[in-house]
Amino acid sequence: MKSVWKVTTAAVLLAGGVWAGSLLNVTAEGAGVGSQPGTADDPVVTKSYVDQQIQKALTGGTSTAPVATATPSPSSAPTAPTTSGNESVIVDVKPGQTLIASAGAEFIVRAGKAVIYSQDTNGVADLTDGKDLANGVAAPSNHLLSFPRDGRGITVQTGQTLGLVVMVRGGYTLK
Repeated sequence: MKSVWKVTTAAVLLAGGVWAGSLLNVTAEGAGVGSQPGTADDPVVTKSYVDQQIQKALTGGTSTAPVATATPSPSSAPTAPTTSGNESVIVDVKPGQTLIASAGAEFIVRAGKAVIYSQDTNGVADLTDGKDLANGVAAPSNHLLSFPRDGRGITVQTGQTLGLVVMVRGGYTLK
């Protein structure tokens, strides 16, 4: 008789534990612990949506137009410096053109052979190698170049028929 009592007690305790555990799981899901991303309880939003909502909040909720970003188009005439904040833009530099950086701009030469252009004796900082590149020195590809002052830049190496593809962060002028 004692063994039947032990088995029955164990079965009741086990069933009660499973029932209590399922109740705790249901209440935890209501608190958002078990929610999957992308559901109505936990929506996934894009950066552009968040930017629009922030812009709408800053303008008092009257703006419904998306925030547009300008992409500079290369031309043969000199262009005004662009300020693109912290985003990078791709600039094509044709032979004979010079890409002049604004103070604090950063360039990465992705394709082509570039040469440093500077109006004074000081050069451009190659942050990848930790060197100072003077006027007329070849700019290495895929190196981060920092331009501390206006009037410095890069140009296509003489004798090259193909241009440059340069990733630019900051202001620049294409001459």
